[in-house]
Amino acid sequence: QVQLVESGGGLVQAGDSLRLSCAASGRIFSTYSMGWFRQAPGKEREFVAAITRSGDSTRYADSVKGRFTISRDNAKNTVYLLMNSLEPEDTAVYYCAADSFPYGPRLGLRDYAYWGQGTQVTVSS
Repeated sequence: QVQLVESGGGLVQAGDSLRLSCAASGRIFSTYSMGWFRQAPGKEREFVAAITRSGDSTRYADSVKGRFTISRDNAKNTVYLLMNSLEPEDTAVYYCAADSFPYGPRLGLRDYAYWGQGTQVTVSS
């Protein structure tokens, strides 16, 4: 089992940047692919980005491609989401999640067994 804690959310203006962090504890972090998801008020939780165990492959939602970058530091048991050129439509609670499947990264919510508590990102226009 792995425990996940997100941080780095906040209130920013459109065009600003923000970096989210997700610290993991418990089982060996490098055995999990990691993903970021988000949920806006009144909407379903949706995929944002994911990264393989080693960090050699990433995937992004079309809505964030070119603006967001997912990365990980296995020595620090941490995954990051760098968000540039933020838009009001990016306002949501952002969650990190862990997937023990050996091949990935995967995009489905149900693929991820472990979730953090979320961190709020609010982008004002």
